[in-house]
Amino acid sequence: MTEKINQTLRDSPVARWTALAVVAFTMLCGYYLADVMAPLKGLLEQQLSWNSEEYGFFTSAYGWFNVFLFFLIIGGIILDKMGVRFTGMMATGLMVVGIAIKYWAVSTHSLDGQVWDLLLFESKAQVFIAGIGFAIFGVGVEVAGITVSKIIVKWFKGKEMALAMGLEMATARIGTGLAIGTSLPIAKYFGTVSMPLLFGLIMACIGLISFFFYTFQDKKLDASQAAYDKDNEVVDDEEAFKIKDILNIITNKGWWYIAILCVLFYSAVFPFLKYATDLMVQKFGVDEDWAGLIPALLPFGTIFLTPFFGNLYDRKGKGATIMIIGSFIIVFVHAMFSIPFLSHWIIAIFLIILLGIGFSLVPSAMWPSVPKIIPEKQLGTAYSLIFWVQNWGLMGVPALIGWVLNTYCITGQVTVDNQTVNTYNYTLPMIIFTGFGILAILFAFLLKIEDKKKGYGLQLPNIKK
Repeated sequence: MTEKINQTLRDSPVARWTALAVVAFTMLCGYYLADVMAPLKGLLEQQLSWNSEEYGFFTSAYGWFNVFLFFLIIGGIILDKMGVRFTGMMATGLMVVGIAIKYWAVSTHSLDGQVWDLLLFESKAQVFIAGIGFAIFGVGVEVAGITVSKIIVKWFKGKEMALAMGLEMATARIGTGLAIGTSLPIAKYFGTVSMPLLFGLIMACIGLISFFFYTFQDKKLDASQAAYDKDNEVVDDEEAFKIKDILNIITNKGWWYIAILCVLFYSAVFPFLKYATDLMVQKFGVDEDWAGLIPALLPFGTIFLTPFFGNLYDRKGKGATIMIIGSFIIVFVHAMFSIPFLSHWIIAIFLIILLGIGFSLVPSAMWPSVPKIIPEKQLGTAYSLIFWVQNWGLMGVPALIGWVLNTYCITGQVTVDNQTVNTYNYTLPMIIFTGFGILAILFAFLLKIEDKKKGYGLQLPNIKK
């Protein structure tokens, strides 16, 4: 009598952590690309004559296709229908295409001086084409993000899932930190604002190759799971995903609380990072050459803290409470940034580090909480719908802040490298970010109340003993 297979590939710690490392590296490359332009606002004004409103318009492009054409939701449905291998390769391919278009737009001189009439508004051709590239990239990196989330659930459900998600997010934040810390020095060294984008294009190609190698590991996991199920007479009685399952997701109150908390929380952080380097120059008087290093502390701080808080959630629970504490920290930090006389660079460093703690707390508990509320067959679509809601903030808030700066916050002009550029007061934008944080606290409390009613187990540990 043959001995039954009692393990799958996911039961091997080496196999599941290796899988995590490979896909996390892909996301590191993606997040580098997402923020590679963030420190370059000043140089874009100097070298390409962009203004704050145009920079905000370009930055908002990240969500154009995801929000208005529903590409992110379509990506989630493709993920649940076609699986992680097909969807991941598609997403990483879009990242490469998008960043290539963006690099061409910023580096070419063929668009110089052109202004296009786009029916409802006019735009510089260069700004619009760069925006289209960023929009395509935005589809790719967001779909890659939901794909990696489902991959982690696939490998780590019932194990160290929150720790795994925390480590993946921490690795991705290395990309953000590298972008914010190195983009401006690279542009200054080579004398052109386009050079960091070329570095980004190379990283996008490396990320695509990295995910391609993961697909072989995923095939082995599926084969081991099929062998285990056959040998142990396990019958998968979970029905395949159906389009009507979307209705089940969007009528779930707990899902809505997480989605709204997500958009409010990330709207108070990622759009802030797009302007944080300029904030350091304008308010705290930091030299432009070094200004990106202070915001870069935020993502590098999360590298250690997000896995720590994720591991805490895995072993001790208290997911809803962790999200509430993180939201309170976000409010405190932005409120302090909005006070005009707090303008010493040491204060800026302290607040950025504190923001990093808040930024580590909420995602470390929020993303692992979704599988407790939504069945696994619907996870791809559930994550994509959350990301879709989030993209309204990632698209709208940078454009709002750019418009507010250009309309209400110009305080004068200075000459930099023989170019006249505006100076800004960031008090009003920081008050807006504080408002997002206050609303995030409200929805974190509502989520905790809903968890008590429905018994989702958000306050319970993830590791099943």
